[in-house]
Amino acid sequence: MQGIFPILLTPFDDDERIDEESLRGEVEFVIAGGVHGVGLALGSEILKLTEAERSQLVRVVVDQVNGRVPVVVNTGTPASFTAALYSRQAADLGASAVMCLPPTPVSAAETRAYFQTISKAVNVPVFIQDTSTNPVSATVMRQIAEETEHVRYAKVETPPQPAQVAAAVHAAGGQFAVFGGAGGTFLIDELRRGAVGSMPWPTQPRAFATIWERWQAGDAPAAREVHEREIVPLAMLSLAGLRLGHTVHKELLRRQGVFSSARVRGPSDPLDAQTQRDFDELCERLGVPSAGR
Repeated sequence: MQGIFPILLTPFDDDERIDEESLRGEVEFVIAGGVHGVGLALGSEILKLTEAERSQLVRVVVDQVNGRVPVVVNTGTPASFTAALYSRQAADLGASAVMCLPPTPVSAAETRAYFQTISKAVNVPVFIQDTSTNPVSATVMRQIAEETEHVRYAKVETPPQPAQVAAAVHAAGGQFAVFGGAGGTFLIDELRRGAVGSMPWPTQPRAFATIWERWQAGDAPAAREVHEREIVPLAMLSLAGLRLGHTVHKELLRRQGVFSSARVRGPSDPLDAQTQRDFDELCERLGVPSAGR
């Protein structure tokens, strides 16, 4: 697996039920944009879903994708037992791969044992998800890949992201491949350091696919130009964290006619007055319809 794998947002109706029609529309929106896979993970508010809703989300996305691209599902929990259970369930529902955020704080030995349990539970590839709150060092990633059958990817998001991607790529030695994350904010620098793809927000699939295509064609300046013009300004709006990112990107999908509602499950972070003005101005620059559409 390589390329652009946007993490889908979960649309909710006014009663906070999963809006399956908007979800199916989101799948079509990103695939039409030229992406190479899709993901369901922290950006999907997956930790705010019930177990039944997790299964519903995976089932609908796998059905709508219909084999056109791989589907990666975050199945991590604080316990090895439940992470293995959710991983088996996702694989049984048709997930192409699972991705797990390890518990914290734990020792390196406990992290390795956690991924060993997950690997033994499934017959699909497993991603290690590394974040600032749940870090996995490059050395431990290599150990996990050597000790398990199915751990073959890592999504690296610990700051500073480009340096951590470089460390993971260096440590991998061909044992696993490295994706970037962080909303695609550092995509160009991650690609320069050996990342094989990225898992960004789903709101700009065509721009991300264009960056990937130009990079693969050897035109790094053109790839960087698109990234700096279209991706970076929006990324700057949601640097405050994942919750604000949900607010910004759900509203952006609503304005593009993909979602019926921009509802985020609480607790959530609304836009303050200045950020709202910045967002409106940015949408105008990007050619996104106004809030009143």
